[in-house]
Amino acid sequence: MIAKPAEGGAPRIIPALDTGDLAKAEALAASLAGRCGVLKVGLELFCAAGSPAVTAVARHAPVFLDLKLHDIPNTVAGALRSLLPLRPAMVTLHAGGGPAMIAAARAEAEKAGTARPLLLAVTVLTSMDAAALAATGVADTPAQQVLRLAKMAVAAGADGLVCSPQEAALLRAELGPGPALVVPGVRPVGSAVGDQARVATPAEAVAAGADWIVVGRPITGAPDPAAAAMAIAAAIPG
Repeated sequence: MIAKPAEGGAPRIIPALDTGDLAKAEALAASLAGRCGVLKVGLELFCAAGSPAVTAVARHAPVFLDLKLHDIPNTVAGALRSLLPLRPAMVTLHAGGGPAMIAAARAEAEKAGTARPLLLAVTVLTSMDAAALAATGVADTPAQQVLRLAKMAVAAGADGLVCSPQEAALLRAELGPGPALVVPGVRPVGSAVGDQARVATPAEAVAAGADWIVVGRPITGAPDPAAAAMAIAAAIPG
């Protein structure tokens, strides 16, 4: 199982290889090898290329397999069983699937022994604000909903959580240093926010308690992705 990163900028960065082009993803992975601790394979790349995408990216760095599994417990357990031979370092599932789903995923992951992935429960997507939550029937603020889901997920067996930078400090204060926190919605100073609603800079996210930060377009859309990743790492204290 992958360990939390030590102090320092580069190992904390997870570039998001959000493309449907496997050759492009492989080229990005090669250019970022050694400059980042983990590389993200998300829905776009996995749906386009399937398991070969994980295998290709894993040649260069551990893989954060961000598929946000969300189904009945038996189905999620079965999906995880199919993913375990790919040896991802991290796998995401939606906390909204409930405690039985998370517990079933944890039981399946345990069959991989020490090679099992970190199971990360996604709380509230960083693209959602209070109005978006209200549209789904949730009257609470994003922070209240994140904390509710986080406590439930950790109690059910999640190793860590995916949350926006704005909730990282709250989760650290409430849950302590144990759960791993992976934080998307991170934008370097001067970068476009895009479709993210709850964001922060890399330094702010790490100061709030993030173990890993996920950065997509500011790295992968840069003329020199490796240089962009190194610049972001240099902006993180420690």
